[in-house]
Amino acid sequence: MIQRYIEWVVNARWYMIVLIIGLSILAGYGMKDLQFRSDYRMFFSEDNPQLTALENLQKTYTKDDNVLLVLTPAEGDVFTSETLKIAQQLTIDLWQTPYSTRVDSLVNFQYSHANGDEVIVEDLVDDAEQLTLEDLVRIKAYALQEPLLVNRLVSPNAKVMGFNVVILRPGINQDSETAEVTQYVRKLADSLRTNHPDLDVRITGAILMDTAFAESSELDMRTLTPAMFIIIAVALWFFLRSLWGMVIVLVMMTLSVTATVGMAGWLGIAFSPSSIPAPTILLTLVVANSIHLLTSFYKSVNEGMESFQAIAVSISKNFKAILFCNLSTAVGFLTMNFSDSPPFHDLGNITAMGVVIAFFLTIFLQPVLMALLPAKGNPRWGSNEGWKKFARFVIQYRHLCFFGMMGAVAALATGISLNTLDDEYVKYFDPSVEFRRDTDYASQHLTGIYRIDYSLAKSNQSGISEPDFLAKVDAFVQWYRQQPEVIHVFAITDIFKRLNQNMHGDDSAWYRLPETAEMSAQFLLLYEMSLPYGLDLNDRINVSKSATRVSVTLHSISSQQVLDLETRAQAWLKENAPDFIGHEGTGITLLFAHIGQRNIVSMISGVLLAIGIISLMLIVVLRSTTLGLLSLIPNIIPAVMVFGLWGMLVGQIGMTSSVVVAMTLGILVDDTVHFLTQYQYARDKKRFLPEAALEYAFSQAGNALWITSFILILGFSIFAISSFKINQEMGMLTTMIFALGLLADFLLLPPILLFLENLKKSEKKDLVSMQKKAV
Repeated sequence: MIQRYIEWVVNARWYMIVLIIGLSILAGYGMKDLQFRSDYRMFFSEDNPQLTALENLQKTYTKDDNVLLVLTPAEGDVFTSETLKIAQQLTIDLWQTPYSTRVDSLVNFQYSHANGDEVIVEDLVDDAEQLTLEDLVRIKAYALQEPLLVNRLVSPNAKVMGFNVVILRPGINQDSETAEVTQYVRKLADSLRTNHPDLDVRITGAILMDTAFAESSELDMRTLTPAMFIIIAVALWFFLRSLWGMVIVLVMMTLSVTATVGMAGWLGIAFSPSSIPAPTILLTLVVANSIHLLTSFYKSVNEGMESFQAIAVSISKNFKAILFCNLSTAVGFLTMNFSDSPPFHDLGNITAMGVVIAFFLTIFLQPVLMALLPAKGNPRWGSNEGWKKFARFVIQYRHLCFFGMMGAVAALATGISLNTLDDEYVKYFDPSVEFRRDTDYASQHLTGIYRIDYSLAKSNQSGISEPDFLAKVDAFVQWYRQQPEVIHVFAITDIFKRLNQNMHGDDSAWYRLPETAEMSAQFLLLYEMSLPYGLDLNDRINVSKSATRVSVTLHSISSQQVLDLETRAQAWLKENAPDFIGHEGTGITLLFAHIGQRNIVSMISGVLLAIGIISLMLIVVLRSTTLGLLSLIPNIIPAVMVFGLWGMLVGQIGMTSSVVVAMTLGILVDDTVHFLTQYQYARDKKRFLPEAALEYAFSQAGNALWITSFILILGFSIFAISSFKINQEMGMLTTMIFALGLLADFLLLPPILLFLENLKKSEKKDLVSMQKKAV
């Protein structure tokens, strides 16, 4: 059948070439519809409870996507006439930011104070040029004791100030809207640096984070895939020692990636920082298919076989293994749909689709190219005799190999418990990324970007002016301010205290909450009527004035520390404010803190399903339940070893780790299947003894396994240079898994096979003995 198939393909080679290239171009045309996502919300599914809580909070108050500018004057004091003058102009300029709805700064902070029987509410800094030394001292003294300013818009040492711009994007084309905001703010920052070279200007915030996601995606697409293409080309030329063999594989790679990316465009699958690696991953998987055919083909040609016959022999030997390997790889990537993070769905679906496309190209196009181009190649790294010597070494020391590997597994597995989940989204970016550097600077010198928000309301729907309610909110605020993880707490209670003090002639003894609900309501009404446009309290109080928002800004802490802090906060509320409703914390920080754990829980089902499906496929292909199940051992233990080693060396893992096992399992099985099919061929067709069959399997598959594994390691290691941490971790973890997977196939699989053969012999002897006794 293979012979007839080869004849048909080769005879129709020109039609086949035109058809395949035509279909590839048609599929690739879908690139014009490619979509890219950069919003941080892309990491969360629509039914994610933390995302739902955040959206409910933003519906109740306002959306608070923001840009934070951080200024540090060289003289080390922001309270100078010149610096405050710059701050005033910058505040005005920031109001011109596209889609801005609010600008908060030191200079436009609404300063309330008593003036006889009146309460005046005005900007803290009115006219910076006219400020006297006495005015500057007064402003500085007030600002550094105001809880709503310190560690939010001015540092405690008065060296740094911040400008927070709230952005409300229409959402028509969010990526272009984000780019528009970022472009304006960066241009403004560049202008500041040019006109005031003594000013240090930094930019961070949620909008800049979205921009960083987009720029990381663009950088990875622009650098990693071309770099991988070049590296694979060099590796192919080196290993195959065949220019034409290299050309064949490069053609396969180009058509596979073009068709796959185009199909993603046709199907509306969006690319994001986590799915951008799909084309690069596909390059390495295409090579695995092609290498097995080419090494077998060149081996037959070099032994004197005609080209046409060598193609038939190569395909007949490898067809079953290639079919199974592509199926298992596709299954592994498709189970990434169990992830709670949609970008991993896209990564899995794009790669699985590419694997299917690559399989059909391997079966229908590669034989044509092998027939048309000169059959010249002499793969490096091991002659038949060399691999047979290695096989004899493994056979002779099989007990040492087996117990040595299992000892290493046991030792490294102890490190798994040392891993802790950590999804600090700022640290998704390498320090080389401007957003990461600026955010780290802001966190160290002014305020943090990590935040937890609460919407507090009483179960009886009473107003926020009620003294008992305000007292409990203030107690919660004071408790939070005592926590070591906290930088700043923003709450309406501080405004009530200040207004109460103002209404009593600015007497500091009255800096406390009003005693009655009527007083609180009157103070609040007076204050709100005095506020200018854009600086109202809609982000602090809901429309019905039955709930208030408390915002807690945190230091740069791990996701587990965030979850622990939120757990303590909920325990405090349960004990001290049991009548509060809807008080679960929310915010971007909690979203990312939960995603790692949610991903691991959701992917357990995916990994188990992948193991189950691949086990069944192994049993069918190998026609042995025992062999099919046991052959999974050398494909699962590399992940155990790697996560143990990671725990000892690094100790922190994020949501990437939850999909790595599913991603690599299907690929790892490839080598095992190629080795086992050669072993079974030697046992069943050539009637070799187990030891001789192992020598044959090594001599036939050794080169291909070594080369494909090396290229897989090389291919995935390229992600380690990505500026995006999720891709970095994926690259490092998968690289180590593939390296240990090859080691397991060479040192652990042969002893397992020999153990099974001895077990069969023992069972036969027992059966014969029983039959003799029965007779």
